[in-house]
Amino acid sequence: MTDLHPPAARHFASDNYAGVHPEVLAAVAAANVGHAPAYGDDPWTARLQEVVAAQLGDGASAYPVLNGTGANVVALQAMLPRWGAAVCTESAHVNTDENGAPERVGGIKLLTVPTPDGRLTPELVARHAWGFGDVHRAQPGVVSITQATELGTVYTPDEVRALCDQAHGLGMRVHMDGARVANAAASLGLPLRALTTDCGVDVLSLGGTKNGLLLGEAIVVLDPAAVDGVEYLRKAGMQLASKARFVSAQLVALYEGDLWLRSARHANAMAARLRAGLDAVDVLEVVQPTEANAVFVRLPAHVAAALRQRWRFYDWDVSDGTVRLMCSFDTTEQDVDDLLAALRAVLQEDGTAPRRTT
Repeated sequence: MTDLHPPAARHFASDNYAGVHPEVLAAVAAANVGHAPAYGDDPWTARLQEVVAAQLGDGASAYPVLNGTGANVVALQAMLPRWGAAVCTESAHVNTDENGAPERVGGIKLLTVPTPDGRLTPELVARHAWGFGDVHRAQPGVVSITQATELGTVYTPDEVRALCDQAHGLGMRVHMDGARVANAAASLGLPLRALTTDCGVDVLSLGGTKNGLLLGEAIVVLDPAAVDGVEYLRKAGMQLASKARFVSAQLVALYEGDLWLRSARHANAMAARLRAGLDAVDVLEVVQPTEANAVFVRLPAHVAAALRQRWRFYDWDVSDGTVRLMCSFDTTEQDVDDLLAALRAVLQEDGTAPRRTT
């Protein structure tokens, strides 16, 4: 019989593993009072529009959805004609982790390019931003970037602006998968609009689940001219919650004050602590900059196997032993220190882990 109450543990597989922030749970409970109109015609969804405008600028409008894949697929559908294509990195979540939903459900061609650090550049976009008017080619209409990236790196405002300027100059639009945009903003010490609206991003998939929500994200339209029929596509795409107030109430709790920032800062700080501990072990190689809440490190197979007896984490590249260690809003210093201590103990058993002294 499955144990519904296993011993409490905090893993390093994904920030999706974390529970719900207590302030978010309180907001759900507060919304659970009496009846309210369904499908977003409720006071919490109306309040969400005000919160989003305060964070991202006047004119921004939010469409709550159930999950990140839904946010990305519906956003891209609304931004592209049936014959359109989106340029993204090979490592983009829309390409690697959404089971082909953009293509299968959205009917969207993805034009992917390899990147060393998960970030697009105008030069990389140019590999696919051509053939406009060619009936034989899917028409590039959107540049889709992830902030923070799947490799834990962060775009600066100047980098985002350069991509937006290029795309707009070609008649294309820019979509940002912001599942971890809070972590990026916390890393750079900037408000959310400095990475989005102020740079020219047209549509944002605003994250929630990875930063302490029970469920829920939002499609935030920053330029109304960039989309067509998003409200209909959300329903047709099975992303319109009947009891939408409970999604909106969570997003309001996260973004009305500074909960989004406090939670993201903490997750980033725990990743920095983990990175420092890994850097202190000579035999290990951390393979990407640690700019948000993810750490990528190459682990010997026996070390990974030993650690997995207690913690879950994901293989990133099985060919060279790279794993991803992800920190969350509820990761503690003790969690990090325990993992590092266990890792050092395994390495010291086979004599391969001298501590750096300089």
